[in-house]
Amino acid sequence: MANPYWPLFDLSIRTPRVELRYPDDELVVKAIELSTHGIHDPADMPFGVPWTDKPSPLFERNSAQHYWQNRAAHKADDWRMPFVVLVEGDVVGVQGCHAENFAKSRVAGTGSWLGRAHQGQGIGKEMRAAVLHFLFAGLDAQRCESGAWHDNAPSLGVSRSLGYVENGDMIAVRRDTADRQIRLLLTREEWESRRRDDIEISNLDACVEFLIAPTA
Repeated sequence: MANPYWPLFDLSIRTPRVELRYPDDELVVKAIELSTHGIHDPADMPFGVPWTDKPSPLFERNSAQHYWQNRAAHKADDWRMPFVVLVEGDVVGVQGCHAENFAKSRVAGTGSWLGRAHQGQGIGKEMRAAVLHFLFAGLDAQRCESGAWHDNAPSLGVSRSLGYVENGDMIAVRRDTADRQIRLLLTREEWESRRRDDIEISNLDACVEFLIAPTA
């Protein structure tokens, strides 16, 4: 049954391999359970915010609050959407996207993670392709941005394979030490040159007012 008050719960993006769903609380729990089994080698830190360093049960509680906070703070001109990724009905990771003043800027960013058991199978590229289709084809984005630490070869490889180009770098703090992040950019023109015809967005019409604020 569709949710008349929060239609984002019914939003999904499907490719032949993966489905991305805006998470209700059941999917939030499944995503958190997956993350407790590991996302990366503890010796490494692929994220800008080291959220995976938190001990249990603080890790699980903080994770739940993160999903709920994104939902509670959601505005049409400022949103962060952590789509849960499913393969054959099983949760395998999260593919997020975010934007501010999207109606005017038409610029969005992405970030993601996969459970360790599901890495190295091409799922990361497939779920990024899905969210890019949502942003470009569904919401008429003009630019999509991403970034990764300089030594995060899998993330950088996914971005480059989808047409992103390096767009400068920055110095940020990584586990209390300054390190270099590479910024990446995908233009609409480049995305169009690689556009796929096998990705489907469901229930988008009811969600547009939640994602694109009216402009004067």
